[in-house]
Formats: sequence, C-alpha cells, structure tokens
Amino acid sequence: MDDQPGLSDQYRMSSPWPLIVVLGLLFSELGLLFNVFPVAVGGLLLFVGAIAGIVLESGYADRPWNLLAGLGVALCVLGALVTVTQLDSVTLDAITTVVGQPNGIVGRGVELLIAGIVSVVIGAGGRVAESESI
Repeated sequence: MDDQPGLSDQYRMSSPWPLIVVLGLLFSELGLLFNVFPVAVGGLLLFVGAIAGIVLESGYADRPWNLLAGLGVALCVLGALVTVTQLDSVTLDAITTVVGQPNGIVGRGVELLIAGIVSVVIGAGGRVAESESI
C-alpha cells in the first residue's frame, strides 16, 4: 500500500510565490496606508520581485530581469503621476521641497517612485551581472 495515495512524482510541488505575493501586497498596502516609508518600499519590492519570480518559474520568461525593470518603470510612472498631480507648480524647487519633506499623498507617490527606481536598478544590474558571468 502507498503511504500517500493520489500523489506521485509526476505532479509539481506547490510554489511559494503566491504567499510571497500576498505578503508583498499586505506590506505595501499597510506601508502606503500608514505612510511608513520602509514598509511600503519593502512591500512593493517584494511584490514586483515575486511577480517576476512567478513568471520565471512558470516558464513564460527565461530571465526575470526585464520584467522586474519593466514593473519598476510602471511604479516610477505611477509614483511620478501621483506626486506631480499634487503639486501646485511643477518646478525643480517645488519638487525638491516635497521630496525633502514628503507628507500625505505626495509621500505615497515618492514611496512608489523610490520603489520603482530600486526595481529598475536591480533589474538592470541583474541583466549586466548575468551577461558578464556567462
């Protein structure tokens, strides 16, 4: 008799990515809701990294770096839109003042923008590091 009927080696094991996606969404939403910068940025990075990992594991991509950088660009655009729409005038002085002392909706836009920049840098760095090691 089989100890675990119905299970065999031909079936894939379960993936850890859905749990990581949920944790990324949870931390990013809590960080954005309560305006806690490290939690929001960390949660967004965890979320986009998990999405890139899911796509890689499922076989839709050979490397995760392009998708990670693309999701980072999307976060940058969203963060820039949120930040710019809350400013009275879009000047360099106004932007530096808001970024230096973010508050309210502008702070959340800056959090999105920073997470996007970090994702783009990691995606580009991953592509460069991987191409040099091959």
